[in-house]
Amino acid sequence: MATTIEPDVRRESAAKAAPPAPSPTEPKPGGRRRTVFTIMGLVLLALVAVGARRWIYGLSHVSTDDAQVDGHIIPILPKVGGFVNEVRIDENQRVKAGDTLVVLDDRDYRVRLAQADADLAVALAGVSNRARVGQAEAQVEQAQANASKAHADLDRVRPLALQEIISKQQLDAVEAAARAADAALAAAQASLLAADARVGAARAARDQAALNLSYTRVIAPASGVVSKKTVELGQLVQPGQPLMSVVPLEDVWLTANLKETEIADVKPGEPVDFTVDAYPGNHFRGHVQSLSPATGARFSLLPPDNATGNFTKVVQRVPVRVRPDKVDPAHPLRPGMSVVVTIQTK
Repeated sequence: MATTIEPDVRRESAAKAAPPAPSPTEPKPGGRRRTVFTIMGLVLLALVAVGARRWIYGLSHVSTDDAQVDGHIIPILPKVGGFVNEVRIDENQRVKAGDTLVVLDDRDYRVRLAQADADLAVALAGVSNRARVGQAEAQVEQAQANASKAHADLDRVRPLALQEIISKQQLDAVEAAARAADAALAAAQASLLAADARVGAARAARDQAALNLSYTRVIAPASGVVSKKTVELGQLVQPGQPLMSVVPLEDVWLTANLKETEIADVKPGEPVDFTVDAYPGNHFRGHVQSLSPATGARFSLLPPDNATGNFTKVVQRVPVRVRPDKVDPAHPLRPGMSVVVTIQTK
């Protein structure tokens, strides 16, 4: 009985000691490591390719996100004062050049224009009086004749005075008469020109009064969009007081603040690709228009002074103006918008 049980026990022990046979579908440990290494190698290769591509791209392109849209902000200021009778626009309204924006009370200016017209009429009436003008012209001719005679007498007397034929007192009298004749001639000519001067002054005063009357209508100097409107109906405004601003959206540009180490190859006319934060996914084209003659820090309120001894080198920024190639009405560029600018330098 013992001989039959012992082989079974031996077979059971051998079965426990033998390792289980690998399943045909279970991956081998060595194959798993090879897969991980392969994936890591591919990722590393992709990173190297991306880095190489960016390095090659950076050799011919300069990019910065320190850029924004700039444009003209045109202030609307009255040239004369008065009460506001009409306000014909509203905030964010589009206007055209020549549109009337504000109308001031013009009654005082109409009265001044009427007074200037009356003064001009009086001056013209004085000039049109031919008798008075003829008298002034006759006085000029008489003074001219007296002056000519006085100078002729002086020319005859001087040689005689040199030969001591006449006294020094007689020479002085003739010279005084010549100077008096010259003064009388100048006075007569001034009297004749005074009438024309009065007419000119009256006409200038009338033109100024008419100009002031036209200034009671405040017009738009350029086409654009109204912003920062502060004027209201019935308000008393003074000359030079800001009433509003007009922003021409068709005339905008970009200001890209490039590092001073990046502008060596940037030149006017080079192509530019830029994106606007307000319109993600859209690319716009432009070109470099000009470079600033100084860094942005030089135009600050308190420019840095490196002569104090506490010097810390900081890479400065140079403003570069970029002009868009065209205006997209579906994506208007408004001053102050943030953009990312890429300049192709080669």
